[in-house]
Amino acid sequence: MTAITAIDGIEQTPALVVDREAFAFNLATMAEALPGARLRPHVKAHKSTGIARAQAAQSHRTFTCATIREVEVLAEAGLGDDLLLANEVADARRLGAAADRHGARVTVAVDSEATIDAARNGGVREVLVDVNVGLPRCGCRPEDAGRLADAARAAGLEVRGVMGYEGHVVGRPDRAERTEKVAESMALLVQAAGLVGGDVISAGGTGTYDLNTWATEIQAGSYCLMDTAYGELGLPFRQALSLVATVISVSPKYAVADCGLKALGMDHGSPSMEAARVLFCSDEHVTFVPDEPVQVGDRVRVIPAHVDPTVAYHEVFQVVDAGKVTEQWPVDMRGW
Repeated sequence: MTAITAIDGIEQTPALVVDREAFAFNLATMAEALPGARLRPHVKAHKSTGIARAQAAQSHRTFTCATIREVEVLAEAGLGDDLLLANEVADARRLGAAADRHGARVTVAVDSEATIDAARNGGVREVLVDVNVGLPRCGCRPEDAGRLADAARAAGLEVRGVMGYEGHVVGRPDRAERTEKVAESMALLVQAAGLVGGDVISAGGTGTYDLNTWATEIQAGSYCLMDTAYGELGLPFRQALSLVATVISVSPKYAVADCGLKALGMDHGSPSMEAARVLFCSDEHVTFVPDEPVQVGDRVRVIPAHVDPTVAYHEVFQVVDAGKVTEQWPVDMRGW
């Protein structure tokens, strides 16, 4: 059936929904695969201290962040045992303030003398040297990593090691190709680690969490909620995230629900729907062809293709157990 039974407790749609059973399964599965500090969960996927607390309860108490805001909120929430901002910043003063105010351990990525200076001037005491391992984004050349580590130490910073994200690899559908490309990227990172020193080699994501055996810690984030892009890789995680939408218009050949571009991350493609074919999304609408007739007012489930930007559009997760909202987790790390 295309239409789903209305979830008790959801009034306004589109509503961001977490299936508690699938979510708990994902956390337990990852905890078994990567216990303790072997996983540094990336909070950019969920931006919620509610989810971070659940991850910490699985002994995953070190976190990866993408924004200064994420670092600040985790530190304020008492989850600041070991926070890594896996991004360069030109002004690190808020990071230093968060560490001082809440007694948090804060590390920031650096890939240039300018970002080293920003860390020092902002009061951050620890850094990782960010290395370009094939993703054309941030990161220094592997051969420059040792020089930057020396510069950071000369500036009075502790260099904990290196990081390098194989983001160009994590979503490749062929597992054999994914394995080969991870090895190529990590050869570059291990080379840099030898020049830099330190104990940390930080890398990886949900798509390579079980393939990257070189990194000392894996920065997976999407595993706890999942999306259709990662769902195509045959990973042992369940789809825990969906959006509940309401059918608002029905035509002879298609129907429309109230869940569009302003509620969904679309950079990985269109969302999917149960027993329906999505035609396209516009600002506030998803137009779809249902397998069976639907009526105005019916509730439908929409599965996003990319979890991270989808979550960032919303203010709260509705946690659902046996067809009923049992809890709400604010998306309280939104913003910058």
